[in-house]
Amino acid sequence: MTDNQGPAHKKNLTRRRVVLAGGAVVAAAGVGAGAVATASADEEKKTGSGTAAGKGEVCYRLTSETTEGPYYIDADKIRKDITEDKEGIPLTLRLKVIDSDTCKPLKKAAVDIWHCDALGIYSGYESMSQGGPGGGAPPSGAPTGAPTGMPTGTPPSGGPGGGGGHNEPTDDERYLRGTQLTDQHGYVEFRTIFPGWYQGRAVHIHTKVHVGGKMTDAGYEGGHTCHTGQFFFDESAVLDSAKEEPYSTSTTTRTTLTEDTIYDQSGVTGGLLKLSYRKGKMARGVVGSITMGVDPDETQDGTGL
Repeated sequence: MTDNQGPAHKKNLTRRRVVLAGGAVVAAAGVGAGAVATASADEEKKTGSGTAAGKGEVCYRLTSETTEGPYYIDADKIRKDITEDKEGIPLTLRLKVIDSDTCKPLKKAAVDIWHCDALGIYSGYESMSQGGPGGGAPPSGAPTGAPTGMPTGTPPSGGPGGGGGHNEPTDDERYLRGTQLTDQHGYVEFRTIFPGWYQGRAVHIHTKVHVGGKMTDAGYEGGHTCHTGQFFFDESAVLDSAKEEPYSTSTTTRTTLTEDTIYDQSGVTGGLLKLSYRKGKMARGVVGSITMGVDPDETQDGTGL
């Protein structure tokens, strides 16, 4: 089923202390000679030489807002490793969350991430996703008879071209989903796998940032969502992943980054990750990192875009 959620919301960027486009990237550790880093020279230059504000801190533009998509499930699994038993290229995802106005890190913010597996399936929606529209076995036979009457009722949401309307889960699986609280420096780190693709969307990871709530026995509750977005992957890295199993077994038509209807082509501001891995040895693992600039006073739940 297509996660086709419409154009990304263009957030007003005229905030008081926004001084640098894009957003710095968390340094990727553990990569040596022969490593591939998928960030443009221009973005890396900005990262290293940004204008300072306040006490030498660097501010970033607001990270692009997107719709929530049909496969979101409320934050209830507080955990670092969300892989469970799913096969794929190991991905360490390092995220930093800052207030784009004050430049300060957001402490104890709850960061959700969720994404499909290596073959395009979402947990909680296995029967619906099936690797995206066109996935699964094609219908047999041909329709007979002519349609009669006019359709009635409200069209279903979340289907192909459905604009990302939410669907209720169809199963109890919860792999490749999780939530963590940012530390005092605004950081969280997840262990997961490199996502696959499904028809109509480029490779991506969904995210939400919640503030003002608290931890309970049931998970993170209360507060509000101040950011709903997606992370994207450089095309060269996706092509490298497609050489590895189980990605190489996918027969689903892949949408490129430039063709994607959600990614706004703005680089790091639009959610483009910096990825580091050893050339020719991607199967050993990838490190992805990004800084998200958010407005903690806003409500951006991704349901009204």
